[in-house]
Amino acid sequence: MHRGKGAKDRYVPLPRETYYLLRRYWVTHRNPVFVFPALGRGGNEAPTAQKHIVLDSLQGAFRRAKFDAGINKRRVSVHTLRHCYAAHLLEAGVNPRVVQRYLGHSRMETSMVYFHLTQKGTEEAVNLINQTMKGFAHDFDK
Repeated sequence: MHRGKGAKDRYVPLPRETYYLLRRYWVTHRNPVFVFPALGRGGNEAPTAQKHIVLDSLQGAFRRAKFDAGINKRRVSVHTLRHCYAAHLLEAGVNPRVVQRYLGHSRMETSMVYFHLTQKGTEEAVNLINQTMKGFAHDFDK
């Protein structure tokens, strides 16, 4: 993302499948500058657009996709995808410092917000503790 919140550029890995989807979408307009160009009032100005899609259009498309997918949950927005991305990375075992860098946070404390979104780490910790303590209770029965 270029010049996001805090005017920081963020570089994240782009999955190969996402790359292919973006290329297929780009073929529909072939704008030389933008992957998501402003379509214009008639919807046909994308190939020559000098500006990118506006946030309201993006949010509207997201709302329609959310509705089409049958997601009725309130307060779900494009920004929610950022939270999901971070939570999935953490659940997959990605180093928290890497997630911090992807999110563009200068302080780890800011990234810690995303840890509450995942239960996997908690479940793994409980399983590890239970495994470690297995057999100790039998010593007291003797």
